[in-house]
Amino acid sequence: MEPMAILRSAIGAASNPKYSKYLAPLIFVADVVFSIIILHKVPYTEIDWTAYMEQVSQYLSGERDYVKIRGGTGPLVYPAGHVYIYSFLYKITDEGRDIFRAQVVFTGVYLATLAVVLAVYVKAKAPPYLLPLLILSKRLHSIYILRLFNDTFSVFFLFLSILLYQHRMYTAGSLAYSLSVSVKMHTLLALPGIGAILLMCLGRDRALNQASLMAQIQVVLAWPFARHNFRSYVSRAFDFSREFLWTWTVNWRWLGEPAFRSRGLKYSLLAAHAGILAVFILTRWLKPARAPPLAYLRTHLLSPPQQSSLQAFQLAQRVTPRFMLTTILGANLIGALCARSLHYQFYSWIAWGAPWAMYAMGAGPVPVYVLWAAQEWAWNVYPSTVASSATVVGSMGVVVAGVWWATRVDGGAGLAEGEEERKENKKRV
Repeated sequence: MEPMAILRSAIGAASNPKYSKYLAPLIFVADVVFSIIILHKVPYTEIDWTAYMEQVSQYLSGERDYVKIRGGTGPLVYPAGHVYIYSFLYKITDEGRDIFRAQVVFTGVYLATLAVVLAVYVKAKAPPYLLPLLILSKRLHSIYILRLFNDTFSVFFLFLSILLYQHRMYTAGSLAYSLSVSVKMHTLLALPGIGAILLMCLGRDRALNQASLMAQIQVVLAWPFARHNFRSYVSRAFDFSREFLWTWTVNWRWLGEPAFRSRGLKYSLLAAHAGILAVFILTRWLKPARAPPLAYLRTHLLSPPQQSSLQAFQLAQRVTPRFMLTTILGANLIGALCARSLHYQFYSWIAWGAPWAMYAMGAGPVPVYVLWAAQEWAWNVYPSTVASSATVVGSMGVVVAGVWWATRVDGGAGLAEGEEERKENKKRV
């Protein structure tokens, strides 16, 4: 074959989703090797592990009042799932002293998350060229293997819930999602997207049943603490008024410290978050319903009409795995864009979904890789600078705006198919 023909064939294969299922195992094996090298060659960095261990040691000693549980970095501010997970780690790591064993566990969590994310991408028919980006992040490996943050468990359960929803396993998906929130409340950012999906796939009553299940799981996990001091638990585990330190901000350094500390920024971000969510809900996330959004919400929330089994099935089928992934990651990314402050470990919230979100803009491989590289660079600058923090916010803003524009036709149900896939679909027709 001619060199150019070979090149065109390679580019076509890299853009054809049917090859992703073959590349995914190779990507996984490659990252197993990378992770083992990092585990053995790169030094561990202490940040929050000791504080986590100090906190759970008090829980294991019988303390159940959240206000009284503290560590070297401050009070316990995470939900009960975090306490149970780190209590287990406390026991298997010689009360937190066996750091290497803890790192081995977190390496396993990293690889388990990678496996789930790869499965999510394959189910959504992501093109092969996206998959290498899942294993190239220096910061992401560090968050898991070298710093042992609790965000890692929360993100694992979030992507597990997406995978289960993609396979129409709604109850299992809701269980996984609630477990994610039980570790760290940041995954509440994805809830608006999940709510839209459940409403369209299940209808109001069954969607409310899913919401009830999520709430019941939170109650069961929190009960040992809530029964002792309910106010203490809720105020600490789900503290929405928490103040963030200027020292650690990754996203708003470019505004300057006075603006960062101002109440005006806080309320502006809250308004922006609500406004952007409203725009996506009313113009994108209800498109599979094929009805005026406000009318659909009014009728299906207040007095759901009788639908035939066929109509309900057809609507659920229009909520494709691609639409689910785009919608849930979109809600999460909007929340991160409008976050009061992002710290370095919060990169795990967006890093796994960033390649798909950039692809969902309708951009080709080159723009995706350039934007990903800019984002990765910005999150690896320490301490953050005006340039790096502006890049963090700017890259997220570009992706959110790009996804909104690219999904204007179908909301993302069949977005941005690869060229080879489009050709195959035309042949079938």
